[in-house]
Amino acid sequence: MENMTIVAVDAMGGDNAPAEIVKGAVDAVKEKANLKVLLVGLEEAVKKELEACGNPGERIEIVPASQVIETGEPPVAAIRGKKDSSIVMGMKLVKKGEADAFVSAGSSGAILVGGTTIVGRIKGVERAPLAPLIPTRDGVSLLIDCGANVDARSSHLIQFARMGSIYMEHVMGVKKPRVGIVNIGVEEEKGNALVKETYPLLKACEDINFVGSIEAREIPNGAADVIVTEAFVGNVILKLYEGVGATLISKVKQGMMTSLRSKIGALLVKPALKSTLKSFDASEYGGAPLLGLKGLVVKCHGSSKSAEVKNSIIQCISFKEQNISERIRENIISSDKKEEA
Repeated sequence: MENMTIVAVDAMGGDNAPAEIVKGAVDAVKEKANLKVLLVGLEEAVKKELEACGNPGERIEIVPASQVIETGEPPVAAIRGKKDSSIVMGMKLVKKGEADAFVSAGSSGAILVGGTTIVGRIKGVERAPLAPLIPTRDGVSLLIDCGANVDARSSHLIQFARMGSIYMEHVMGVKKPRVGIVNIGVEEEKGNALVKETYPLLKACEDINFVGSIEAREIPNGAADVIVTEAFVGNVILKLYEGVGATLISKVKQGMMTSLRSKIGALLVKPALKSTLKSFDASEYGGAPLLGLKGLVVKCHGSSKSAEVKNSIIQCISFKEQNISERIRENIISSDKKEEA
């Protein structure tokens, strides 16, 4: 099939590999007829899990890799030294055009280093940011960057805003996505040196819908579709977001079991509550794409279960169909020409 999306998946990456990774891949293939998955990893281990899940046939293949990059290994040394690892082999498939995307729940550092050095950045892209979708009151927002570039410059944040806008419009279907920069207040003069320098530059960008500063408390309300920040702040927001969400869900469930009356009430509201809580489950929205590369690389949580793996694989289909990498390349070229003029 001409419209088949081929996704290479790191079968050995993450706390629950290979079992949950393989299960997620099988579930993705069963759900999408235009999808093929290449499971990269230790052949016998992957084959065993694939047999346990019920191999769906020719749309899942095993690509043998004899090495595994562990989470605690120095990323640069691991990428250079373990050429036959599942991460390196998977990214090479993307580089050679044998896969449209690579998905991994493995070492974040190795994925960032490998994405930049093996897949490579699009010409003109200064830094490749990690951009996860996070649940909000009205849907989802894109948090960019959440972990790749701790010491960012204003020029990096401008590109993050542009890449994030392209992703939200063409993958998520948000028309004229609202772009906000994370700040400690809404006034233009507030913020640290980076925010103060970046704010007027974002304001001057004609190709994005900049709505100004956004305070952290407004993020869950969906005040912006693209939330721009450097990686240190972005990662703190993401981890706090996930921690508070998990704690609230736990407290709600605990509260409903405190008495006979609450248990009866829980039975009555269970269907509606389950649907609501599911919408605030980050695993429902897949992994974080590493934007600005020549091919798609998606980083899942290290603790990912099959549902997040499945959704991360499926999101690669829209990325390919909407030709996001090419759209970003064209946007960067166009922006560079305007600046030169």
